Amino acid sequence: MVCLFSFLSALPLVLILGYLLAKGVSALNWQFFCRMPQPLGEAGGGIANALLGSALLLAVAFALAVPLGLSLGIYLAENKKSRLADCARLAVEILQGVPSIVVGLVIYTWLVLPLKTFSALSGGAALALLMLPVIVRSTEETLRLIPLELKEAALALGVPYYRTILRVIVPSGLSGIVTGVLLSLARVAGETAPLLFTAFGNPFLSWRLDRPIESVPHLIFYYATSPYAEWHRLAWGASFVLVLSVLCLNLAAKFLTRRWRVQF
Repeated sequence: MVCLFSFLSALPLVLILGYLLAKGVSALNWQFFCRMPQPLGEAGGGIANALLGSALLLAVAFALAVPLGLSLGIYLAENKKSRLADCARLAVEILQGVPSIVVGLVIYTWLVLPLKTFSALSGGAALALLMLPVIVRSTEETLRLIPLELKEAALALGVPYYRTILRVIVPSGLSGIVTGVLLSLARVAGETAPLLFTAFGNPFLSWRLDRPIESVPHLIFYYATSPYAEWHRLAWGASFVLVLSVLCLNLAAKFLTRRWRVQF
C-alpha cells in the first residue's frame, strides 16, 4: 500500500517530465541555446535572449533579496520574543501568501510607472519580493537550531556581538541558509505573471537593467499562444529546459540539506 501511494504521488511529475521530454527534446541543439529568435517564416533560431534575460533577472533578484532576507532572518532568530519581531514575522507570512500577479502589479505601480518603462530592474524587484519570505523563514529556522551555548561561549571570550553573529552563528547554519536561497531561486525561476507587468519581454539581446528584457517563462507564454508551429517547437524546448533547471535547483537544495545538515 505504501508503495502504491508513493507511486501515485510521483506519477504526475513523471508524466509531466516524460511529456516535456517527448515534445521538447527535439528542439535542443547548439542553435537553441546560442542563437537569437529568427523572423517569422524562417526555421531555426534559439532562445539565447531569454536565457540571458532570465539569468540577469535572477541575478538582480538575488542581489536584492539575499542581503535583506538574511538580515531579517537573523533579526527574527535573535529576537524571538520581541513584539516588533512578531509583527515582522507576521508580515513575512502574509507576503508568502500574496499571489505573484499581485506582486507584479505592485512593482508596476512602484517602479514601472515612475520610470515610464518596463525594465529588468523592475522584474528583478518583483522576483526578489517573492524570494524574500523563503529566505527569511529558512534563515530563521536554521539559526534557531544552533545551540545557545555556542553564542554564549563566543561572547564569554570577549568576541563582540556582531562578530559572534557573523563569524560563529551564521557560518554554523550556512548549509541551511544556502538551501533556502536555492529553494527561493527555484520558487521564482518559473514565474511568469509578475514579469508581464515588469520586465515585459524583448525580442533582442539586452544587458541593460533599465530596459525591457526577455525571460524564459515569458517566452514560453508568448510562443505557446502564437499560431506558428516553429514557435510552438521552441516553446516546448524552453519548457523542458525551465523544468529541468528548477528540478536541478531543488535537487541541489536537497543534497546540501543531507550532506551539511546542522548537527550539534
